Amino acid sequence: MTETRPNRLLDAIDSPSDLKGRSRADLKQIAAEVREEVIDVVSVTGGHLGSGLGVVELTVAIHSVFETPADKLIWDVGHQCYPHKILTGRKDRMRTLRQGGGLSGFTKRSESEYDPFGAAHASTSISAGLGFAKARDLQNKDNHVICVIGDGSMSAGMAYEAMNNAGADRSRMIVILNDNDMSIAPPVGAMSHYFSRLVSSRPYRGLRRIAKKVVQPMGLESPARRAEEYLRGFAMGGTLFEEMGFYYIGPVDGHDLDTLLDLLENIKTMQDGPILLHVVTQKGKGYTPAENSADKYHGVSKFSVVTGEQAKGAGGPPSYQKVFGQTLAELGETDDRICAITAAMPSGTSTDIFGKKFPERHFDVGIAEQHAVTFAAGLAADGMKPFCAIYSTFLQRGYDQVVHDVAIQKLPVRFAIDRAGLVGADGATHAGSFDVGYLGALPGFVCMAPSDEAELARMVLTSLQLDDCPSAVRYPRGEGTGVEIPKLLTPLEIGKGKVVREGTSIAILSYGTRLQEALRAADMLTAQGLSATVADARFAKPLDNELIERLAREHEVLVTLEEGARGGFGSFVLEHLANCGALDRGLKVRVMTLPDIFQDQDTPAAMYDQAGLSARHIALRAIEALGRGDMSAIERLASA
Repeated sequence: MTETRPNRLLDAIDSPSDLKGRSRADLKQIAAEVREEVIDVVSVTGGHLGSGLGVVELTVAIHSVFETPADKLIWDVGHQCYPHKILTGRKDRMRTLRQGGGLSGFTKRSESEYDPFGAAHASTSISAGLGFAKARDLQNKDNHVICVIGDGSMSAGMAYEAMNNAGADRSRMIVILNDNDMSIAPPVGAMSHYFSRLVSSRPYRGLRRIAKKVVQPMGLESPARRAEEYLRGFAMGGTLFEEMGFYYIGPVDGHDLDTLLDLLENIKTMQDGPILLHVVTQKGKGYTPAENSADKYHGVSKFSVVTGEQAKGAGGPPSYQKVFGQTLAELGETDDRICAITAAMPSGTSTDIFGKKFPERHFDVGIAEQHAVTFAAGLAADGMKPFCAIYSTFLQRGYDQVVHDVAIQKLPVRFAIDRAGLVGADGATHAGSFDVGYLGALPGFVCMAPSDEAELARMVLTSLQLDDCPSAVRYPRGEGTGVEIPKLLTPLEIGKGKVVREGTSIAILSYGTRLQEALRAADMLTAQGLSATVADARFAKPLDNELIERLAREHEVLVTLEEGARGGFGSFVLEHLANCGALDRGLKVRVMTLPDIFQDQDTPAAMYDQAGLSARHIALRAIEALGRGDMSAIERLASA
């Protein structure tokens, strides 16, 4: 519950309508209180901090000037939306952020009418905004559409595709470019603000229209227009956007609330095509530890508001992504053809470990997954050994390139697929659910998943040695199991799994890091006198058909287990069992996958239990298939 304090104006703000008619002094105080609230909330919940702090004044200004939710406000990515949530009726629930049953860390249509479009992936806002603008026009409505997009999201081609379409169509919409990192603007100052207010004002726009009418009969429209626009473009950085058909205004100080209010009031009256307002903000604004941090506290765990120190883990095993990064860096010492590519996630994928050693062979291409994949294909085509490290959910954005540019040409691009499976607080938008199915469908791909961090290190080496085909290794977010990684790595035999525990009546075949849960399930079954084999598949493609047929032949029940959606590893196994006739002999098969829903955020452990992929559910599923055993005993063991 939000604490109520004397003279705190924010306590009286339950919706954007409560901002209307407020003095500018009041709005500035509210902005300061929103910033304080964001810091306090994220210190408790963790989440995205710096980006939200950077747009506090902008958020207050937009909701003060425009009539949301009738006017559609679309946030790109959405990790900067915490101030927006505070001002749109969700203030009292902010401390449930990113928790089970709580608020999403991103915009979400089902959560509020003030979130017209859900987002968590970058560069979607302008395309969606154009859709809203055309829907408005087709329905004879008169509302505004405002898209707020960060400079990082402008590195993706989709943003420019949308701008090209909007500019050519002359659709009435407003794009606000929140520039908090890239040096794409001249210095911000009083003159810049003056010119920005000037070019957005009615008199200036009227003068431009009069000038056009004068020069048109003289055949001078094009030269005059180009001279005027290039002069303004070179002076204020807008040439690119003007050439794409947008009326460019800026750059302006995104923390100067007076200027923002003046500009937005002017822009609100403009009816002639798309507008781009370029604001320059400071990520982490108003919180010194964030301002001084290299990543401006982009994503944080719980932290002390006073010191800024983030809560540290218990010092357990290394994370899977760190094992990947360290292994790749070690391999890079002996092979100078190894390259690492990432799409704006060097620290998230740990390719930065490789990059510190070999900066000339490390490439961060920005939020441009399609480009990352084809860039890697080009490297591979000319003899390099690229590792393309991308989160599973983001690789979906480059799937056509995986098919067309990599798989069809049989190029040895090695995909390191981070954040495979459920990811906890980031929820459905970041879950790595589908890569097993969509990569396993491609001819010639080798698909691997480790059961622990030592297996991951071996799979990185294995993929390095695959010079005639593409490959992928998927691994989850978070810590490994604590096994020791051998100093001398040996590659795996392609398409070969292993039995890690021998039994007789039930076989559990696991693909990925659910293997530990499979072993716990086997212990539960053993306690009831039911003998269980546990096997680590290692490969989804090619399958270890010999191992699968042996398990089918020697057991009454075969359970497949994976951290992916339907249509993946279990489906591949079931297809082989059907084709080889194993099902004709009475084998009972159960395929355990993620459920056919998009799961909301919670802790990873809770999400996997809800998904039915914990040890208890595995044991219960095996007993149900076998037709004997005590299910209540399993429940008692699980709760003990």
